Amino acid sequence: MSLLFRGVIIGLAIATPVGPIGVLCIRRTLAYGRASGFASGLGAATADALYGSIAAFGLTVVIHLLLGQRFTLQLVGGGFLVYLGIRTIFEKPRSLGIDPDMSSASNQIQARQSVNWHALGRDYGTTFFLTLTNPMTILSFAAIFAGLGATTVTGGGILAVTGVFIGSALWWLVLSLATGFFHGKLAGPDFFRWTKWISGGIILVYGILALINALWR
Repeated sequence: MSLLFRGVIIGLAIATPVGPIGVLCIRRTLAYGRASGFASGLGAATADALYGSIAAFGLTVVIHLLLGQRFTLQLVGGGFLVYLGIRTIFEKPRSLGIDPDMSSASNQIQARQSVNWHALGRDYGTTFFLTLTNPMTILSFAAIFAGLGATTVTGGGILAVTGVFIGSALWWLVLSLATGFFHGKLAGPDFFRWTKWISGGIILVYGILALINALWR
């Protein structure tokens, strides 16, 4: 249970710093509600748990393979961020989210009546893929789990990885719930445009910097 608790703390520590995924989570929560933001966060939490499993169970072949493809993964990740940034800037409202032409009350009623599972799956998939394009994360997990003595296939490794997922998912839940307080309260065409321009611009900058970093090396 001590390893589980430490894993939760590690998951929180890894997820908390605001990066492109955090911006995506906030943006989607503001525009489409808590479910969209939380689904985005769960994608990142799942990828963190996957990398954590590889590190905890000492799968050195997989680790070396991922690190050997570091340049390619960073290039793909940077390009995907650029794509997401541009797509966010020019994004149109979803059919089951905030519609600038509708009132806040109408949007809230519509959101309660149905869930766009396809959109939620896409939100989950984009952040899962994006997190996987950063193979350096696996080195952090390897060092952390070695320090915890949880780098085996025994229950210790399983508990630590489970804790990482719980901690990361907990952070995304808290962030989406807190941000969701403003969903519907600030709805409107101007708010929708400003949030997508600002968040899209930030994600685009992250992508350009990632590409520069990959090419510079």
